[in-house]
Amino acid sequence: MSYTKILYHIIFRTKYSEKTIPLELAPELYRYMWGIITNKNCVLYRVNGMEEHVHLLIDLHPSVALSDFVKTLKVSSSKWMKESGFFPDFKGWGIKYCALTYSLKEKDILINYIKNQQEHHRNESFQEEIHKLWKEGDFEDDVKWFWVDS
Repeated sequence: MSYTKILYHIIFRTKYSEKTIPLELAPELYRYMWGIITNKNCVLYRVNGMEEHVHLLIDLHPSVALSDFVKTLKVSSSKWMKESGFFPDFKGWGIKYCALTYSLKEKDILINYIKNQQEHHRNESFQEEIHKLWKEGDFEDDVKWFWVDS
């Protein structure tokens, strides 16, 4: 088997960016996601978010395709959220996701960034955050695709 260590910072949002993940119940969601990640032989370094989005820092197992991984994570967690009764207003996840790769040297910085989401979002909206990440990643400035829900 090959050896890889690729850090993915994955971000996705609720459908229509609705605030349907109460912060006091979010740890239940994160534990559920951690189980999915572990079952895929991937490593979760940090998960956190806000009422309308989730950030994960993971090391993806080399046998797992990123798009399949995110699809499984979103589909499984969406089903669980709707059935658990903890998230009665949750309608689903937005269609798109963002996955950025980083070097191992940046791991601790990213862990702290994700860990401090509530503090971070006191001064910056989710939309501003995504635009900043796009700019830092030297992507095209047009991030409208991320906000599409149909």
